[in-house]
Amino acid sequence: MGILDKLKQGLTKTRDKVSTGFRAVLRVGQSIDEDIIDRLEETMLADDMGPTMTARLIEDVRSEWKSGRLKEAQEITPFLQERIISYWPEDDRRLNQADAGPTVILVAGINGSGKTTSVAKLARYLAAQGKSVILAACDTYRAAAVEQLTLWSERVGVQIVKHKHGADPGAVAYDACEAATARNADVLLVDTAGRLHTQDHLMRELGKIQRVVEKKIPGAPHEVLLVLDATIGQNAINQAKMFSEHVTVTGIFLAKLDGSAKGGIVVGIRDQLDVPVKFVGLGETPDDIAPFDPQTFVQALFEQ
Repeated sequence: MGILDKLKQGLTKTRDKVSTGFRAVLRVGQSIDEDIIDRLEETMLADDMGPTMTARLIEDVRSEWKSGRLKEAQEITPFLQERIISYWPEDDRRLNQADAGPTVILVAGINGSGKTTSVAKLARYLAAQGKSVILAACDTYRAAAVEQLTLWSERVGVQIVKHKHGADPGAVAYDACEAATARNADVLLVDTAGRLHTQDHLMRELGKIQRVVEKKIPGAPHEVLLVLDATIGQNAINQAKMFSEHVTVTGIFLAKLDGSAKGGIVVGIRDQLDVPVKFVGLGETPDDIAPFDPQTFVQALFEQ
């Protein structure tokens, strides 16, 4: 199954919600007026596109209508598609790479967000590109977290550096950096504890892990990916803002997109966080991952 087909399948719930709302407002042959624009705005807000982005897109629609370039309601959807796509520069969405030595990717997120599974998906994705990958099991606080990641490492065929449950996460990160350097690994994926964004002491621990890898490997971490649960909509953005106070988040891995009717949150994330979505999770298996591509996403989101 290709990426477009996976996205179409994963976005079924969101697409049904979006298309139902848009069809109710944007009827074929109907002239645009202020009432249609107001109802369109309500629909976009209900689809979790976020208040700021919605306001900006609605203003674009209103401007095009008043200038005469948009006349009928059915012309609005393709116009919005083009506008939404334009908000994601290609360079933003690429994984940052180390100039020399291992590329270090720090992965953060709360328990239940799909973080550990997302780490496994990233490992499989990178290994499939021919890269040698090492996992760092720095989630030492949660019972069975190290065992869970160990099973994933075996399943996707990558190495792992781990300590026992309750060990110092910074020490694990230190040893993993040494191993990645000594073994000439291409990528070190660091799985951190699934802390709540309200647990300040654990958030500080996350910052400590970042500082450890900064000292051990020049330029690291090259990516800090935050795993967000697509099913919680706008609440995911609040989580991201809290994490950003403690680590420099460079990209989003949006998990559980296949189980969400709130896929419009991708649009809100771009606007409210100014952090690109780099990957999406589309299922439970290690292969259910796709690099985020806005054109493919928008096509899957709006196609009937």
